[in-house]
Amino acid sequence: MSELTRGERLQIMLTPEELKALDDWRFAKRMPSRASAIRELLKRGLTAEGFMLAGAGIKSQDFGVTASQAPRSPSRKRSEKAAGRQPGD
Repeated sequence: MSELTRGERLQIMLTPEELKALDDWRFAKRMPSRASAIRELLKRGLTAEGFMLAGAGIKSQDFGVTASQAPRSPSRKRSEKAAGRQPGD
């Protein structure tokens, strides 16, 4: 048996679109579980270059996994609100 122990549990909420993207990637890479796929993606993301830094006023809900959930700047959110549009319209 493995000596590896994981003492922390991390729970995240995903949209159906994000879950489909994760499962599609997992099956394409033949990962044994969602947890292992997430750990691999986290490892790759932490070693990646060119990632976007969160600016002031950016909240967790502003970060999505799929292209339709691209982060929006606080000024864009204000202009959408002023125009009466829903986020992402």
